[in-house]
Amino acid sequence: MWRAGCLEIGHVRFGRRAGETHRRQRRQGALVRPHTLAEEAGHGGPDRIQRMLNRIEWDADEVLDDVRRYVVDNLGDPEAVLIVDDTGFLKKGTRSAGVQRQYSGTAGRTENSQTGVFLAYATGRGRTLIDRRLYLPTSWTDDRERCRRAGIGDEIAFETKVVMAKAMVRKAIADRIPFRWVTADAAYGFSKGWRFELEQADVFHVMATTRHDTVVTRWALDHPVHDLFPGLPRQKWKRRSCGEGAHGRRIYDWARVEVRPWHREDRRHWVIARRSVSGPEEISYYIAYCPADTTLDQLIRIAGSRWAVEECFQTAKQECGLDDYQVRRYPGWHRHMTLAMTAHACLTVLRARQLDTEKAETDPPSSSS
Repeated sequence: MWRAGCLEIGHVRFGRRAGETHRRQRRQGALVRPHTLAEEAGHGGPDRIQRMLNRIEWDADEVLDDVRRYVVDNLGDPEAVLIVDDTGFLKKGTRSAGVQRQYSGTAGRTENSQTGVFLAYATGRGRTLIDRRLYLPTSWTDDRERCRRAGIGDEIAFETKVVMAKAMVRKAIADRIPFRWVTADAAYGFSKGWRFELEQADVFHVMATTRHDTVVTRWALDHPVHDLFPGLPRQKWKRRSCGEGAHGRRIYDWARVEVRPWHREDRRHWVIARRSVSGPEEISYYIAYCPADTTLDQLIRIAGSRWAVEECFQTAKQECGLDDYQVRRYPGWHRHMTLAMTAHACLTVLRARQLDTEKAETDPPSSSS
């Protein structure tokens, strides 16, 4: 069933030389994460798989468009959350596009690695990845000959991860993907420029930020967010769960303070504090732009939804081979990610359908009036 779902996506995008056999073998290899994709596909060596990723003509961005349409058709929800985050891919050597010694969240330390920036789509029925970009450090973009050897065109310049995040959300808006919220961790949420752009587009968001970020208040144009909460009355803090974690519910104390006193009557700006129950000195901060009637509990839910992208990374790597590749060139990286994301989207939709079926079988029939 999952194989049929995968073949729904992008089958007309592949050149004839790729062939349906290669497509099915590639996706089968991705889904079961073999030692190498070639072994799982039954080939004597990796040449055929490498040829599909590096030489056969097909447009990874067009296939990704098909993935997004498939996700929207099956999981689309106007209350969905778009989540931006990046993940690392450990690599050896210096020839893989974008590789350098850099901090990798995957390893939890500085390692020789590539970094991909991703956009996840999260709804009540499932969550999956719908966009991707390979981050190219200046050690690459300043060396055009090195870029050419890795298949990176001269038109591709350095972009920060925040710029990549902006581009992915803009594309989601342009493609009319239904969603209501955007969220990201502090590496992205700290960008005042991006928050302002989202606000100008009237895109609601809950963005993590650092304690050193500043906001406009009645008292100052650059009020530090950490200075808003000392002395806040005890009753303003609410103990709430922001979702399930690896060790059970993630419970914190939460409070919010309204900022930006000059705004539309039907919109509000908030700074939100999340305080550890066991260590009250450990406080994280968020900045929110939302409808005026949005409750604190709703904002907590959006802040907590950011962990959905971590779940996507984990399942896509474990079950779909997101990090199991040997390609070095820039186009090959995007092709591999696209096919792994295709497999992940299919599995997510299949699971949603199974849950729908189970619910229909267990729910009592409605009584006729």
